[in-house]
Amino acid sequence: MGKGRLEAFSDGVIAVIITIMVLDLKVPHGESFQALGPLTPTALVYVLSFIYVGIYWNNHHHMLHVCNRVTGPILWANLHLLFWLSLIPFTTAWMGENHFAPAPSALYGLVLLMAGVAYWLLQQLIIASQGQGSILKEAVGEDRKGKLSPIAYAIAVVCSLRWPWVAQSIYTLVALMWLVPDRRIERALSRHEH
Repeated sequence: MGKGRLEAFSDGVIAVIITIMVLDLKVPHGESFQALGPLTPTALVYVLSFIYVGIYWNNHHHMLHVCNRVTGPILWANLHLLFWLSLIPFTTAWMGENHFAPAPSALYGLVLLMAGVAYWLLQQLIIASQGQGSILKEAVGEDRKGKLSPIAYAIAVVCSLRWPWVAQSIYTLVALMWLVPDRRIERALSRHEH
């Protein structure tokens, strides 16, 4: 099976996820800038979640760029990833509405952790489908960021129950770590094209 339908479906789901998140931003009551004050927590978590969804979309695009065939397990792993990403709007709204309280912060981190695990699983299935000389395996290498992220999320989930601000800092740092463009796949692909 080709990858076109998988990419199109994934792009559509991710677009809906972003749309749902922005619809949770409520218009303030009042016409002054002070009316925006109570919306600050919701706006901040929206920005963080938008960045996370954007990072997943970007990395998913690059990963599928080197995927030459789609298998049944890859389809299911992709749906698994989309499931966890689809929960981001809910956890974003809950955390913003409750001003980064412990339980919403913990659930937010758990969803990020599970999305990271789902992405890793999809990545491993694509590598397995490529066999020896996998371009994706070469590109990923030791995958330090991929290994560090779930550990950071797990620490943040535990911290969120007592110190939610520590969890928020960790979520932000992990997002910033991934925000730096990752050129590993592009470099590996260009080596194989020459």
